[in-house]
Amino acid sequence: MTPWLLTHGPARKALGLILTAAAILLFLLNLRRTGERAGRAAERLDARERNDAIHRQMLDAAARRPADRDALSDRLRDGRF
Repeated sequence: MTPWLLTHGPARKALGLILTAAAILLFLLNLRRTGERAGRAAERLDARERNDAIHRQMLDAAARRPADRDALSDRLRDGRF
């Protein structure tokens, strides 16, 4: 059957159209998968940026903490806590 497809004009044209349609379909499916992957990467980046901002706030708060109990009590008395 395969030699018949390759030797007759209309069958060869139909086979070419089928192969072209299959190639376009595979290309579109690959584009979709690439888009999904890019979306997941963007979500991971957003989550990482949020976590980094929270971590930075925690480090800033730790840098401003009182050194000892006496400093803490002084801050509480002055109302700067």
